[in-house]
Amino acid sequence: MNIRELMTDDIAICSPGDSLRDAASAMKKIDTGVLPVGENDRLQGMITDRDIAVRGVAANRGPDTEVREVMTDEVLYCFDDQDPEAVARQMSDLQIRRMPVVDRDKRLIGMISLGDLTKAKTTLGAAALSGVTEPGGKHVQ
Repeated sequence: MNIRELMTDDIAICSPGDSLRDAASAMKKIDTGVLPVGENDRLQGMITDRDIAVRGVAANRGPDTEVREVMTDEVLYCFDDQDPEAVARQMSDLQIRRMPVVDRDKRLIGMISLGDLTKAKTTLGAAALSGVTEPGGKHVQ
């Protein structure tokens, strides 16, 4: 089993030139707090609802501010052919809940979440996810 089999491949993406309003609207529409930022299937960064609030609104930037001005451009990602146990450990070590998935040509093809990994827990085995915690220190069971 690999990440490709567990990831979500129907993902919304925003571009660096989109407005914060557009990014927030897309997040609301699909009920998420994070969007990959990309152009031509290439991952450029990530934007979160927190980025919009802290780097945008709190910094006095308006809703027409471009995503590129507040996004995180240092992106942590995994490859689609990686072992889920290794990705679960990496996410646990980095204390992140979602991670973009790229192919070996580094083209964005999906997202993996702790929820995806938790659903596969019976296949992966309890040991793989035993160190994974949610924000606030709550262990994923």
